[in-house]
Amino acid sequence: MSESVKLNRELLRELQLKQLDMLVYFKSFCEKNNLRFFLFGGCLIGAIRHGGFIPWDDDIDVIMPRPDYERLYTLWKEQEAPDGRFRLLRTDEEMFTGNIFTTLTDTNYTLVKSNQTNCDIPHGLVMDIFPLDVCPDSRFARKMQYIWAMLYSLFLAQVVPENHGGLVGLGSRALLGIFRGKKTRTKIWRFAQKQMSKYRIDENNCLTELCAGPHWMKLEFPKEIYKDAKTVRFEGIEMPCMSGWEEYLTMVFGDYMQFPPKEEQKPHHDIDYIDLESPCRTYDDKRKK
Repeated sequence: MSESVKLNRELLRELQLKQLDMLVYFKSFCEKNNLRFFLFGGCLIGAIRHGGFIPWDDDIDVIMPRPDYERLYTLWKEQEAPDGRFRLLRTDEEMFTGNIFTTLTDTNYTLVKSNQTNCDIPHGLVMDIFPLDVCPDSRFARKMQYIWAMLYSLFLAQVVPENHGGLVGLGSRALLGIFRGKKTRTKIWRFAQKQMSKYRIDENNCLTELCAGPHWMKLEFPKEIYKDAKTVRFEGIEMPCMSGWEEYLTMVFGDYMQFPPKEEQKPHHDIDYIDLESPCRTYDDKRKK
């Protein structure tokens, strides 16, 4: 692959509207199975500030309480065809995605992210699905949860997190150098996942985003923010968000109605290849030849 693809305004808008199909399908699946999810991050800002996508955003993000997140994975395998248009992807013993969270992929189109060029997965349009986990009230337990989350991220993604130098970067590289075997790494991240997500909402007071990156896993949200669901209009469609969306957005982004500087108004994913006319099988077949 050569340098990253640059998305002009027309191509970006076409990409957004095609990604919307995934969100609508996902919402239908969740409603059918009584699964809770919420728009969050940039998608929630987009819904509140723009009535849909942020004009320069290039993906869709949703978050699910951990029990619903795990049920989604099980129910999808039971109800959806493995070779259907929409595929739910998660790293496990059979597949490596390079992500520490679940994604929904639309195989009717092709999009290859730079960090996944060597992954043997369907390279379609992607929607990111994150788990919402419980923070322990104990400060010591919370520090341990952060450590387990870092170990989970390290051994699942199998790369040192970006922008981590110093002792964290050195320690991460050392651990990956010591524990090289696939089975060993899998045992470590599965155990770490169990430890970091074991806390119960009825016994603790805050929630966090352990699979959204090192910065996000440090945030703690009062559980009342997610007590109920409200709806917002996203591209003309009613979508669920957390009842305390205003407090959430203020905690994470500050003045979320303020536009960022012009130089930051651009897509944030590196894309190596995009084809909105061909299914991802076309790309996969070419790569295997």
